[in-house]
Amino acid sequence: MDFEYETLAVEIDGDGVATLTLNRPDALNAFDLTMARELLRFFGEDAWDDGIRAVVVTGSGRAFCAGMDLSAEGNVFGLDETLRPTPEEFYAHYDEEPYQTGVRDTGGKVTLAIDALPKPVIAAVNGAAVGIGATMTLAMDARLASSKARVGFVFGRLGIVPEAASTWFLPRIVGLAQALEWVYSADILDADELLRGRLVRSIHEPDELVPAAQELARKWVSGRSATALGLARQMLRRNGAAPHPLDAHLADSLAMYYTSIGDGKEGVAAFLEKRDPEYTGSASELPRIYPSVQ
Repeated sequence: MDFEYETLAVEIDGDGVATLTLNRPDALNAFDLTMARELLRFFGEDAWDDGIRAVVVTGSGRAFCAGMDLSAEGNVFGLDETLRPTPEEFYAHYDEEPYQTGVRDTGGKVTLAIDALPKPVIAAVNGAAVGIGATMTLAMDARLASSKARVGFVFGRLGIVPEAASTWFLPRIVGLAQALEWVYSADILDADELLRGRLVRSIHEPDELVPAAQELARKWVSGRSATALGLARQMLRRNGAAPHPLDAHLADSLAMYYTSIGDGKEGVAAFLEKRDPEYTGSASELPRIYPSVQ
């Protein structure tokens, strides 16, 4: 696989772990519209290649991502300032123009693409991560931090609101009270504060951070069915917000049915024969377990 980007760099190891590096080090990997388009392409298209089993995301140089590039001309978020959409109009037509490009939050499109990818995604936060640099990691499955990491939900300082669907993700990770405190204060949080707040899984010395994230990714996917892993990620992310356990039960039932007649047969046989399984299922062709209207 050969992926070419202006603002990203991708390396894939022999275990299928892709390391995606935000690669604008001279700008502290600030998020601009080019990076947004390329992240959408990676998570929405390229990362679905079955040669990729998991993704580790980190930053080049001393920052993870210093937030939105505020030096751009015009509306720095790329939005159309002539529009005045009502909630009714926007909710009904958000995926149509002019709302699709003129109103929809760019970072939110990226986090929705990360959320939809049926593969583990791990953030290796190597330095400063503020604004979208912080919120993009919330759609990932785990966050590992360098001892030099600094994270800030600094929207209040700029007169804007948390974006990238972070008001959905952040309270589910750290709890509502902690999420409100961090957003209200707009403080820059060091690695120890992030660990106490349960935003990050672990703290590592700078040169050990990415290898630790890569090793965690390998542990998660080695010897696992890509189909079962992808379905499990979908289920854990969606069923926790379902209105009733029956909704989870219905999705579980379909997922269990399709895995039991697929890779599950090989998994059971390998267990009984005391050998390593040889799974053939893929994450790119998962059975559908939710109604299309959901």
